[in-house]
Amino acid sequence: QVQLVESGGGLVQPGGSLRLSCAASGSISSVNFMGWYRQAPGKERELVATITSGTLTHYLNSVQGRFTISRDDAKNTLYLQMNSLQPDDTAVYYCRFRTIQMTDYWGQGTQVTVSS
Repeated sequence: QVQLVESGGGLVQPGGSLRLSCAASGSISSVNFMGWYRQAPGKERELVATITSGTLTHYLNSVQGRFTISRDDAKNTLYLQMNSLQPDDTAVYYCRFRTIQMTDYWGQGTQVTVSS
């Protein structure tokens, strides 16, 4: 079993920055995919950024160049550095881990609000 706990969300002004963290407990040796998703009110959950076990990354077009996904395997933690935040980035952000057995684990979500 893997448990994911997110932190780092909050209220920030447009143009500001936040760093989200997703700390994993339990055995993650079989995890080969990690990602950040977000869901805004009234909208479907969307994929924001992904990173594979080989550190290959992929980003949603609208966050490319502003967000950076990274991982610290020694700390079993996934990060999302978000810069130049805009009101459209307001959403609940979730982390997701997938194992080689195709089992999915999700965090509880952390609210990010971008507003002046």
